[in-house]
Amino acid sequence: MSSRADDWPYARVFAHRCGGALAPENTLSGLAVAHRHRCGVEFDAMLSADSTPFLIHDETLERTTDGRGAMAETRDEALQRLDAGGWFGPSFAGEPLPTLAETGRRCIELSLDVNIEIKPSAGVDEATARIVSRLASELWRGCRPPPLLSSFSERALEVAAQAAPGLPRGLLVTAIPSDWEARCSRLDVRALHVHAGRLDRAQARAVKGAGLWLVVYTENDPRAARRLFDWGVDCVITDRPDLIC
Repeated sequence: MSSRADDWPYARVFAHRCGGALAPENTLSGLAVAHRHRCGVEFDAMLSADSTPFLIHDETLERTTDGRGAMAETRDEALQRLDAGGWFGPSFAGEPLPTLAETGRRCIELSLDVNIEIKPSAGVDEATARIVSRLASELWRGCRPPPLLSSFSERALEVAAQAAPGLPRGLLVTAIPSDWEARCSRLDVRALHVHAGRLDRAQARAVKGAGLWLVVYTENDPRAARRLFDWGVDCVITDRPDLIC
């Protein structure tokens, strides 16, 4: 871990799960929202039964699609038939569940900065990290800035470092643990991602002093976001890019 962080190369605001509260989460429609508000995008990548990375947050399909069952047990053919937008509103009915490959190509077309959360189903940390990080490295080859990979899974971050050493990584935590500096050093990550409501000014100063990028999620209050930026936070992930950007 360097003693001084390089300047943050991404947008200061990222739309949570692509579009935040303005579009169905983890969809291509969300990318259009982020592009309209000139912010970056954060989204989740999880493997199907065919080991294809799709954008979805939950390990099961029911909350954000019209499907049923476990994501890890569902084949690509079935996933591609799902409606991932109707739950959000009738104008989004028929919105597909996108693959990481589709999403990456669209992000590059729209010049969107990207944070990919490696989101393994239970027990599939290594395979998810390896496949997602390698595909991201291929999709964004030669692009600057490259996608930032993040995960709550330390094993996933270790595997991602081996599979795609050219991509920066960030450790996701809810609250900053007492051993955060040792953990970040061991994982050799560039960023620490923390819940906005669990961060104070002294912690922010310490993280930045250690040479790390500091990302917070999910802050939707403009005044709170300004305070976080005043503390030295590099990036705010939000459900309301219309308010924070």
